[in-house]
Amino acid sequence: EVQLVESGGGLVQPGDSLRLSCATSGVTFGGADMSWVRQAPGKGPEWVSVINTGSAWTWYADSVKGRFTISRDNNKRTLYLQMNSLKPEDTAVYYCVKDYRSPNEYWGQGTQVTVSS
Repeated sequence: EVQLVESGGGLVQPGDSLRLSCATSGVTFGGADMSWVRQAPGKGPEWVSVINTGSAWTWYADSVKGRFTISRDNNKRTLYLQMNSLKPEDTAVYYCVKDYRSPNEYWGQGTQVTVSS
């Protein structure tokens, strides 16, 4: 059974940091490009970041570039997103997604991040 389980979300103030984790099982983690996708209330999904299988390249949305860092530990089968200098507009449900926008796409259940003073 494929499982992607996100954790680390919460309520923080503007300027704070959070680190999201995505623990996986039932997938060939080391062979999959892994992404973080977020969805704010009333909006469509926004692709936040992606990291390739060997961590050789990453991509970030302009909205988070310079503030967020994606990483992965293939031995632990876990994906991370370090989020610094959080803004209210970062408020969303954050999803861990395997092979986003491919026939093998698979989503976790999401973790809520709320940035508010």
